Order: sequence, then C-alpha cells, then structure tokens
Amino acid sequence: MFRLIPVLVLLFFIAACSKTPAKEAAAATPAQAGAEAQEAVKPLPPQLPDVLARVNGENVTKTEVEDYIKNMEAQAGAPLPPDQRDRVYRGVIDQMVGYKLLLQEVASRKIAVPDADVDARINEVKKQFPSEDMFMQALISRNLTLDKMKVDARRDIAVSKLIEQEIAAKVAVKPEQVESFYKENPDKFKQPEQVRASHILIKFPESVDDAGKAAVARAQAKMKAEQILKDIKAGKDFAALAKQHSDDPGSAVNGGDLGVFPQGQMVGPFNDVAFRLKPGETSDLVETQFGYHIIRVAEKQEGRTIPLEEMRTRIEEFLKHRSKETETEAFVKSLRSKAKVELLV
Repeated sequence: MFRLIPVLVLLFFIAACSKTPAKEAAAATPAQAGAEAQEAVKPLPPQLPDVLARVNGENVTKTEVEDYIKNMEAQAGAPLPPDQRDRVYRGVIDQMVGYKLLLQEVASRKIAVPDADVDARINEVKKQFPSEDMFMQALISRNLTLDKMKVDARRDIAVSKLIEQEIAAKVAVKPEQVESFYKENPDKFKQPEQVRASHILIKFPESVDDAGKAAVARAQAKMKAEQILKDIKAGKDFAALAKQHSDDPGSAVNGGDLGVFPQGQMVGPFNDVAFRLKPGETSDLVETQFGYHIIRVAEKQEGRTIPLEEMRTRIEEFLKHRSKETETEAFVKSLRSKAKVELLV
C-alpha cells in the first residue's frame, strides 16, 4: 500500500523519541510470536546504480533512497537487517515513485502553498523539541538544513492539499457505517478487567558473580523491602516512600503510580497479586525477576464491552483513515497508469 511518509514525519518521530519514558520494571515485554508470510521480492544488485527509477523522465536516485533508509534506521535504532534489504529498498523506491507522481501533479495543477503555512508547519516540529538547539542538532544529524526542511514542508503541504482535493468527498463516513463496524467487530470493543496500582520496587543486585555475595545482596534487598512494608503498615505515606526508596525510576517520581493496566500486562506474580487485591489494599512482598515489590491497588475496573457512544468518534476516525489510505493508493495508481515509470533495477 502506498503511504506518504515525508521528512517532517521523520522529524516528529525523532522528537517523540527524545522524550524517552522510563520503563516500568514490573511490565512484561513478550516477543512477537511468529512472522508474517512475505511474498518473494526480486533481488537487487549488490552495487546499486546512481539512478534507480525514472518517473516521466525525473530520476529517483540512489542517494534519495539511501538517505530515506538512513532515516528509517535512525527511527528504529538499528541497521536494516541484510535479509530485508531487497524488500525494504523496493518498498522505498515504490514510495519515491508515488511521491514524485504526486509532486508532478501538484506542479501540473499549480497548487500554491503560502509561506505562512510553511512557517506554521516548521514551528509545529520545533515545538516537539525541548530547545532550539536540540532541534538544530536533529537537523544536522540528518544532514538537513532549515532551508531544505522548508522546501520539503512546502512539498508535503502541497501534496496534502492535492490529496484532499481529490479524495475528500470519497472518505466521508456515515453514521450507519460506524454502527455496522461496531456490530461486526464485537471483539475489538471488549475491555478486560483493569486496575490502577502503585508499587515500590527494591531490585536484586544486577550482576554478582560470587554466589555467596549474591545471596547476601538478595537478603539485604529483602530486609530493606520488609522494613519499608513495616513503615507502610505503621501508617507512613506510600507515595512518599516510593519516591524515596523505589528502584523503578519510571514510577518512583510519581509516587510509585503505574497507571491503569489490564490483565496479563505485568509479569505473572505481580499481575496475580495486583488483580487479587481490593481497592485500597496493600500486598505483602511480591518477588519477580526484577526484585521485591510492594503493591497497592487504588481502583479496579471490571471487564466490559465499551458502548458504541464511547467509541463512535474513534471508529469514525479509523474508518476515515482507512478510506483515505485506500483512496490515496487508488489515486496514485491512476497517476501511475498515465505516466512513464521506468524501474532500472
């Protein structure tokens, strides 16, 4: 499926990643089970030529594609797996072809973008960074300049205007479509039992080679956790103790608050105890692979089916987005059918 992923979206991603939330030590992170079946892809030559495709005589260059993939790698925080090279490169080339077709159509229709719109878009991106300096560092790290970013922004806005002109009337969602989607997908609106809980974590030592020292360190951690539990039972403030002692930095700053989470999200022993406690109750010590936890449940929400009226707006947005993707893909295909597109690899 054709998807538009302009440079500005990449910068939004960088900004989001610069605000790295602390990981909750109690949260489980299970690996994805299995992999999606993939169709065979025509292999690319080891050495790519300077020009990979032409769109009505306009080149799609190796430099453009490689720069795009470098941004993808920066997003992922890891290099492209060698066994995915052909698939990813061909996908990017295909998107580049589609994007150039859209830009050519923008030029044909003489769609103009006011400077004020470009400045507003740049300012939106800047706001995602803690400071002007960090914004400029992000540009430099991607070999971008502010002028180049403005050019990209103008193009992206023009393409968005083009797509809006072409498909706006086709993506309207009627109330009966929302209702049909809700009725046909009941499993999507089942909300499992949830709790809001806080915890205090006293970690085990991370790496102690000597078994005897490890046992001593573990015993010391348990003694510390037991003393904190005694303080809680004696009436001391849970949140204050969490801020002072908890080894989970992500929740400690919030008085141990982990927010609301559903059944099965946390590691086994933690999950079992959290969902067994009643609101207002505090657990004894709970041992997991992370250390010793003291858990307090603030509230419990029973499992339910979310009513249509609570989901109406989100369903409408989802259907609009899905329709927009489908219509945009069809529009690009129509442009491609009238264009001269040469794939050179």
